[in-house]
Amino acid sequence: MSLEYLILLKAELQICLLIFFLLLLKITRTIPNEKLLPLIQLLLLANFVGGFFYNQSGDLFDGMFVSNTLIHLQKHILNLAVYFISLLFSGWFRRCLHLTEFFVLMLSALLGMYFLLSSGNLLIFYLSLELATIPIAAMANFELTRKRSAEAAMKLISSAAFSSGILLFGISLIYGTTGSIRFPEIPLLLDGSALQVMAFVFLVTAFAFKLSIVPFHLWTADVYEGSPAAVTAFLSVVSKGVIAFAFLTILYKVFQPFNGIWYPILLLLSILTIVAGNLFALRQQNMKRFLAFSSIAQVGFILVAMMGKSPESITAITYFVLIYVFSNLAAFGVMEIVAQHTGNENRNALKGLYKTNPLLSWVLALAMFSLAGIPPTAGFFGKLFLITAGASTASYGFIIFVALNLVVSLYYYLLVVKNIFMDDAIEPLEKIPIFGSAKLGLVLCAAGILLVGIFSWIYDYIAAQV
Repeated sequence: MSLEYLILLKAELQICLLIFFLLLLKITRTIPNEKLLPLIQLLLLANFVGGFFYNQSGDLFDGMFVSNTLIHLQKHILNLAVYFISLLFSGWFRRCLHLTEFFVLMLSALLGMYFLLSSGNLLIFYLSLELATIPIAAMANFELTRKRSAEAAMKLISSAAFSSGILLFGISLIYGTTGSIRFPEIPLLLDGSALQVMAFVFLVTAFAFKLSIVPFHLWTADVYEGSPAAVTAFLSVVSKGVIAFAFLTILYKVFQPFNGIWYPILLLLSILTIVAGNLFALRQQNMKRFLAFSSIAQVGFILVAMMGKSPESITAITYFVLIYVFSNLAAFGVMEIVAQHTGNENRNALKGLYKTNPLLSWVLALAMFSLAGIPPTAGFFGKLFLITAGASTASYGFIIFVALNLVVSLYYYLLVVKNIFMDDAIEPLEKIPIFGSAKLGLVLCAAGILLVGIFSWIYDYIAAQV
């Protein structure tokens, strides 16, 4: 039985071992970042590869911890994203004064996300969410000499505290009206009372804060702009991805009897989120803020798929998050390399980039095409499956509205491509040196953007796990 416990907790134990190893390394040896970073990257790669072996479905601790094939797959996607972050931001990591501490914080947040995905009751769900949130606030303030970094951390922790309070109050109302916090039992005890509906609204509001759904998005761009680029990428991809997965679990398993209530709520929130994300993205010059509002619009498309209330919706969202890992991390990776060289995070820093840096130019262009949903990139297939999943229950008018907003987003993504290939810089850009690991990360992201959509078996494999 003890061996079964260890196998079911394998992913969490791997992360704990990595954390303890880094802490032990920190207190026993002084290793320069140039040697420490490749070791950490190797460990993260081993963690990703090891996640595919000896997986088992089951539950522990009276159903508090649950594991199945879909949860394993979602954890693989998070592992892949963290590994890519370690590659793409090698330049910043080499200059980081506290590299070990940064990865300890990142892995601690990842551990909380693992438990969040495997939660079997609302108490573990809440505690896991806190474990996943608090280290990210410390990561946002990692550049201690920058006031904007401290501001980003303050706004992130304030928003997280507020949303956590709302979530905890909603959980207390659910427990008070049903007498249970276990996911399998709650749907059987829901009777549609006003108090339960109010509790459900509180839970949706808390998730809306975590996913930066409009109108709960107001500090998102400020947090993205002030945080180090590696942290911004982690927030945009890993944090958003895991909250989307968790939101699916809450809606489809715990509050399935309320589907007549949450459908119009998601419909309204998706409209507001897509429109606001697109309109604000049109006006942004700073690339971090641009990608912040871009991610808000992308969340709106995820909400469209959630409205489908079917296994195809879960498949489409999981598939899209995988594509989003490649696309968004490629965009953040290129922008960090350019910003570190030029000292400029604005879009005009990309003017004339293609003339001296073709690799960076093509990777960023592919990322923009994928985020816009232009074929043959994987983003096209991701958006197609999201809209198709939502179309099973939505009206034709709503689907046409969503498609028209895809056209709007096409404009601001292509503005970035125009800056890269068609505009001339005031001062010609030099050839930007790229660390070998960062170049590997860019190539892998570009390959993922091109190949994930072409290889249909990837979508079929995800569908088989649902």
